[in-house]
Amino acid sequence: MAMTGREKEIVRHLSEDDLDRLLTETDSERLSKRFTFATRLSRGATLADAADDVGMSQSTGSRWTNLWNKGSLGLLTPSFGGGRPPKLNEKQRERLLDLLAEGEPWKKQEIQHLINQEFDVKFHPNYLPRLLDDLDLSYAIPRTERPDRPENADEILDERVADAFTEDDGDEPHNKQPEDDSDNEWTLDDDVRTDGGTTVGFFDVSHPQPWDNSQRLYTVTEPTITRPLVKIDTPAAGFYALNGESVLQFPPNQEKEQICACFEGIREQNPGQRILLILDNFSSYVCAHTRERAHELGIDLVFLPIGSPHLNPIEPIWKSLKWESSHLPLIVEGAAEYRVLLDEIFTKLTDQLSFASSWIENHLNEFIQKLR
Repeated sequence: MAMTGREKEIVRHLSEDDLDRLLTETDSERLSKRFTFATRLSRGATLADAADDVGMSQSTGSRWTNLWNKGSLGLLTPSFGGGRPPKLNEKQRERLLDLLAEGEPWKKQEIQHLINQEFDVKFHPNYLPRLLDDLDLSYAIPRTERPDRPENADEILDERVADAFTEDDGDEPHNKQPEDDSDNEWTLDDDVRTDGGTTVGFFDVSHPQPWDNSQRLYTVTEPTITRPLVKIDTPAAGFYALNGESVLQFPPNQEKEQICACFEGIREQNPGQRILLILDNFSSYVCAHTRERAHELGIDLVFLPIGSPHLNPIEPIWKSLKWESSHLPLIVEGAAEYRVLLDEIFTKLTDQLSFASSWIENHLNEFIQKLR
């Protein structure tokens, strides 16, 4: 294979001599452009340069490359003679690709309307997907991005983690913010020790349920669920520790007093070390009451950038926990039984550092020695 300059490879179906021979034998301008394009790529030209040489855009060059790789001449040189002419000629297809690139993503109905408005052409709904496939468009569920997420979320987190590890003993309490009452002195609880290194962990609250409507079930008649289902009305609060004891708790709600009680449970299972807790910006986490209580417990809070749950390694743990708990070959009889099951699965999952391997490499590597 040869590289085209845009992370695409071209398959060498034919030799350069064969391509030159085809180029000299054809009388079709359309085929000549495609043969010239393939020849230029095979000789090391970039995709952009090869497309420019034949007066085509880079997007068309990319589409031609895909057609060539999939089927050599068979797909790159469709029959242009005989039969009905295509509803959109080459230049119109180029224009359509440009319009689609400017306004993506698109629904099929929106593309149909765009073609009608821009080119006064109507495609039958059954044929339109063939056109879109011929244009080599991607057809997938778009990945959702939060509009409030900063572009430099990773850099912001790096700075916050570094601040948490480099603060001097004489500094203000880590959790204290400028708007907090300066006359209110924050102190550690008498029985809290933080001189044995640092435990790093991730905190989050989720709402797993012992059922999954998307799961396929076996039935003899129409697949409907008529049996009563156990429903959990209270959340699950998880602490995923990298170098300590992970903890799963079930507070009645997410009010600040209950979150503080969860922090107390985390401290109870992880005595003798300072705890560095990474969590999101939920209101009951960031309020002064919670931040002060965390300080009293020797827990320093590192808040993720807004809209950045992807930077919390406990998120994929929740996903795995929900999947495993809904696919086990048993039916739980009540909330208590389900919570026991969740605790077992959570313990098994949080024993694995693989969920946080990239996070450790990206944000914690230079501070590893401070964890002991």
